[in-house]
Amino acid sequence: MKIEQIYTGCIAQAAYYIENNGEVAIFDPLREVQPYIDKANKDNAKIKYIFETHFHADFVSGHIDLAYKTGAQIVFGPTAKCGYDCYVANDNEEFKVGNYTVKVIHTPGHTMESTCFLISDENGKEHGIITGDTLFIGDVGRPDLAQEVVKDLTQDKLAGYLFDSLRNKIMPLSDDLIVYPSHGAGSACGKNMSKETTDTLGNQKKTNYALRADMTKEEFKVELLDGLTPPPAYFPQNVMMNINGYESLDTIMTKSHKPLTPKEFEAIANQTDALVLDVRHENDFVKEHIPSSIFIGLHGGFAPWVGALIRDVKQPILLITPEGKEEEAITRLSRVGFDNTLGYLKGGIETWKAAGFETDSINSVTPEEFEKNYKENIIVDSRKPSEYKAEHVENALNIPLDFVNEQLAEVPKEESFYIHCAGGYRSVIMSSILKSRGYHNMINVEKGMSGIRNTNIPLTDFVCPTTVKK
Repeated sequence: MKIEQIYTGCIAQAAYYIENNGEVAIFDPLREVQPYIDKANKDNAKIKYIFETHFHADFVSGHIDLAYKTGAQIVFGPTAKCGYDCYVANDNEEFKVGNYTVKVIHTPGHTMESTCFLISDENGKEHGIITGDTLFIGDVGRPDLAQEVVKDLTQDKLAGYLFDSLRNKIMPLSDDLIVYPSHGAGSACGKNMSKETTDTLGNQKKTNYALRADMTKEEFKVELLDGLTPPPAYFPQNVMMNINGYESLDTIMTKSHKPLTPKEFEAIANQTDALVLDVRHENDFVKEHIPSSIFIGLHGGFAPWVGALIRDVKQPILLITPEGKEEEAITRLSRVGFDNTLGYLKGGIETWKAAGFETDSINSVTPEEFEKNYKENIIVDSRKPSEYKAEHVENALNIPLDFVNEQLAEVPKEESFYIHCAGGYRSVIMSSILKSRGYHNMINVEKGMSGIRNTNIPLTDFVCPTTVKK
């Protein structure tokens, strides 16, 4: 059976491409749709349907652009209400893609319109199920996102619906079905996802905590809701874009892919509330950067960190990029709904310096230098609480990057302090945010915990204080 998973690691998202007998269906496409069109053209096939498992929160789907460019029909599951032309299917309704059959299985819980799609081959044999955010490998979708945009919904209600959907709609299906989820490890749509991106349903029944046969609904709710962190601020904004529609990515690219001279760049930065976003490598940013700019490197979890740390998708953005990466940066911003890029600095930081403008830097030390002085200084660990609890430098304060805006008052204001993460990426992001807020007393530890482990600094797994003791 021809079903291809198209996985995008930056946002831990999977789209699916199914082709048979000259007809194609795309499931949960990314915003940049040309690769799907090219793939169908290569197969000498026509895209017939665009199936959406739900209104996504963590990215802006490409369903509207893809439908406009191909004439394909957008299909949602029951209860969906769109601000554009779409077909709302009934539970158990079937669609033909060539000789394949796609069956709608309404599975409310993650959201109310959440739907899985059961795929059967030309002989009528059930092959796999595209589960969206209803069922992941090792986890299920978090039930607290739809309540942000739908009145009178609670995470407790949604968790109850999800329990029923899994027991009544998914678990009775054949064990040899292949599960094709929308996300893998790293996505904020669940809390315990595997790095694997497919599995058999039978194995998930054995290994996925949420599919235990002896679990009561109340036990399911407790386990599902335990340890959920607040969703990123951009999630509800992405949901509304997916419900109501958005500007074409082609239009966004035309207005955003604008090279600016240093003088033009500075003028726009001074005359607007634009955020200067530097997407180079953290080592380059540490050495020199435009004062008050924020670092979030393209080579890391770029789009999710943008969404987590920049609160409003309408925020105007000016870009500092490596040469040749301008289009990629604009595209990846738009994947999570940030469509208001005003342009980029032509020639990068070198042209900025050549024009006589000043630069700033971050005080940074090697793990070996950190080892010599760490006992006499405050240490801020910017990793997630789970990472911190597993292993950390004794007496380090845990101020996760995810919540730096909420925990800013806990950052030392007077004393100098060291800051580290796991590998050096997140600590530089956090340092850049702190510098933009007027903090200049931090010292970044290069390579983070991966470098610290190679020193003689003792590490502990006991939970230490999370605020500075005066």
